[in-house]
This record gives sequence, C-alpha cells and structure tokens, in this order.
Amino acid sequence: MTEVQMIDLKDAILANASFGPQDIAKIRQAIASDFIHFAELRDAVGQIEQDPERSPAMQVKLGVCQVLLGRFKDAEATLGSADGGALSLFYLGRCAYEQGYYDDAIEKYGQAGKAGYDEDACNLAIAEAKRYLRDLEGSMLILDNMFGPIEQTAEYQYQRAATIAALGEQMSQAITHYERALQMDDRHAGALFGLALEHDRHGNDDEAIELYERAAAAFPTGVGVLTNLGILYEDRNQFDRAQVCYRRILECFPDHPRATLFMKDASALGNILYDEETQRRNDRLAQVLSLPVSNFELSVRSRNCLQKMGIDTLGDLTRTSEAELLASKNFGETSLYEIREILSSKGLSLGQFAHEKKPAEPPVDTSHMSPDEQALLDRPISDLNLSVRARKCMVRLGLNTIGELIRKTGDEMLECKNFGVTSLTEVREKLTDLGLKLRGD
Repeated sequence: MTEVQMIDLKDAILANASFGPQDIAKIRQAIASDFIHFAELRDAVGQIEQDPERSPAMQVKLGVCQVLLGRFKDAEATLGSADGGALSLFYLGRCAYEQGYYDDAIEKYGQAGKAGYDEDACNLAIAEAKRYLRDLEGSMLILDNMFGPIEQTAEYQYQRAATIAALGEQMSQAITHYERALQMDDRHAGALFGLALEHDRHGNDDEAIELYERAAAAFPTGVGVLTNLGILYEDRNQFDRAQVCYRRILECFPDHPRATLFMKDASALGNILYDEETQRRNDRLAQVLSLPVSNFELSVRSRNCLQKMGIDTLGDLTRTSEAELLASKNFGETSLYEIREILSSKGLSLGQFAHEKKPAEPPVDTSHMSPDEQALLDRPISDLNLSVRARKCMVRLGLNTIGELIRKTGDEMLECKNFGVTSLTEVREKLTDLGLKLRGD
C-alpha cells in the first residue's frame, strides 16, 4: 500500500509490467487511503482505451480496471476478448455477479479455478453467488467443505456470517462471525456492512453510522453502504454528507436511478435546511411583531393616526418609516416619541423592516355580507380556536384578524412551514362554520 501511495497510480497502471491479484489489491488500497487516486485510475483507463494496439496483458489490465471503476458492461466486452486466462475468467465472473447474472458468475468462477486462479477465492465467490441465488444450502455446503488457512481469513468469516444471516436464524452466530472477520481485518467492507446493517435494523443509528463510515472507506465501496449511510445522514439533516455518499455512487454509476433520485432530494432538502435555533428566534420575533398596537398605552391622537394609516400591529410599525408617520395629518413629534418608546421596549425600531413592507392585500368583496357578517372580519383569529400548528402559521404569516385570513389563498397558506393539507382543511372548516371562505375558494 505504501509503495502505491508514493508513486503516481496512473503511471503504475500504465507501466508494462506483470499484473495480478496483489497489484489489484494495491490499487484498491491506494484509492481507499485517498480517493483522489480514483481520478488517476479513471485517467489511466481512458489512456489505455485510446491505444488500439495494446498487448493482451494490457487488455486484461484494462478489463480489471474497468471493473474497479464499476463499468461492468465495458469490462465484460474487454475481458471477453482478452487472453482467456485465469485472471480474465475470474473478473468476467465478477462482471456477471455485479450485473445480477449469478449463474453465469458461478460458471466463470469455476472456469477460473480450473485455469489456475486461487481455488479458495473462487469457491468463496461461488458461495456468494449461490447466496444471491437463494441457494443458501448450496452456499453453506461450499463453506463447510473449505478447510485449512482459508478458515482463518476475514473473507471466509464474512461469507459464513452473511450466509447465516440470510438463513434468518441464529443471528448471534452471524454477528460472531462478522466480529471474527473484523478481528482479522478491521477494514473488511463486507463485515463492516453486515454489522452496520444489523444495528441499522435495530435503530442503533450511532453504531450503524460509525460502521457504515468505516465500510465506506474501502474501495470499491458497495452501493448499499453509501446508500444506507446517505439515508442516515439525511435523517440527521446532514444533507451535505449525504450528497457526498450519493456523488460517490454516481462517480462509478452515472445513471444509477436511486442514487440520482436521492442526490436530487438531498440537494433540495439541503438548500432549505434551516437552523432550528434561528427558526425559534424568528418565531418569537413573529409573535412580537403580531402584537396589536391597541395593547399599548397611546394618546388618542396617536391611536387615531395609526388607525387611519391602517397600522394595526408592531410589525406594521417596523415596516413604516418616520417620514411616513410624520407625513400623516396631526401626527407630530410627541406621537413619534411615543411610538419609539413602545418599539424600543420590544427591541424594535421604526422602519426596521421597511424593505419587507407588505404589498396591499387584495380587497375582499363584502357587498353580499350582512352587517353581522362584516363584523366577523374584525374579530381576532384566536376566535377560530385553531390547533397549535395552524395558530403558529397564522403568527408566521402576520395574520391577526379573520378579515386578513380570508384575503389569503389556500396555496399561500400551504407555503408556510409545517402548514399542510390537514391544517388547511381545518382552517377552511372553521371559516365555513362562519359562512366565510379563503380567497379563491
């Protein structure tokens, strides 16, 4: 691993030298140690592909590297026209396995073993393919008939654990084998994923994330690892981390449908992610801004002036400049001083939110209403006895009276955070009881 990291990985791949399982392991280790090497692998593959006179050995190297890049169809075509040797056959089996052709994978692995590829590696790969074919007895039979040093390898312990887990029995035994695999190789991606999955299923998110993260450090990283880790990150509103997971899948599988969809969702949710403490502060501010000016002691002159200007709340005052107030008839410096004192007591000031001045609300046709019905419009929204969620939305929208409420459309209401169809239905029912309805209904 150290040797690969100290040289240019691209040059190492392009070198006209022997190429076997140990060299493949070094490539994987280098990329796992620093994902920047992934680009070097991709560049090297692109350069080899441009050479129409590449040697048979380079053809095999190209096919294996295409497998590492996740380009299984390309690798299948490349290796299919290679030298027909043991390495080519084994990775043709890998191509078939990754594409879900498990019977073909078993056949190729068997041929690779006969051609001289490591027999234990072929048998473990066949056991894995049989497990995905749901031939669990066949998979376990292969594992039971493997003896010697192979039993003390992480890959063997992992395959045994995964098969026991697939049988759905003795999960404690499966976990024991996963843990044995990690004792032999604490970076074994399969064992890390298997343990993470068990914690995930039981709601142990902290443990699952820690194990998924360790599994994600391997290369090639399984799509299941990155997908599950991304979902857990999203559950914690860590959308930037989730996007990294999905982006890594798309690096290898640009058209992966689930990763594409998840990436789009995580990006959208990340863009609207808000700080909860900021939201709480904004809610408290909205409550203060919704306070009616009639709650405060004002001179008759000031009160009359504000009423004529249509200023009902502290929020209206913060959207009004001093110049606008002084331009009102009978509104002088004494009244201005009163207003400043009131706002200052709440940490506000005149004109503070002048840039957010609300556009004029569309007029409500009250010609068909009786005097009593028209009087309803001046009643406070609290008279509707709405649920807590609906009431909070009224505060956020700065709505104080029923008349202000019916100027809103259903779509405008739904734009308010945490205000859904259920709350909208509730509001409509309350208004219907009073013979009223939202604008546009």
